[in-house]
Amino acid sequence: MEAQMNAVETTGTVDEQSQLHLDAPLPIQGPANVRVIVLYPAGPEEWDESDWLRSAAGNPAFDFLKEPEEDVYTPADGKPFNDKV
Repeated sequence: MEAQMNAVETTGTVDEQSQLHLDAPLPIQGPANVRVIVLYPAGPEEWDESDWLRSAAGNPAFDFLKEPEEDVYTPADGKPFNDKV
C-alpha cells in the first residue's frame, strides 16, 4: 500500500549546474525522502491566463460540456459579484 502524499508549493531557481535552490525553507522535518515535480515555462515566454483558457476551450476533453444536459445555469442564477478593493 502506497503512503499518502502531501504537497507543498514553493518557488526556486535552477542554477547553471542544473541545481535547484528553493526561495524558502520547506515545512518538513528532515532528513526525509521527497518527490519533486518541477514546472517551468514551455518556451522563452511565459503563458498568461488567456493562453491557458484558450487552450482549455479548444481541448476535446471538455467537449462534453457543450451537451445540452450540461447547460444547467441561467443568467438568473446566483448573485452578482462586485469586487471593489
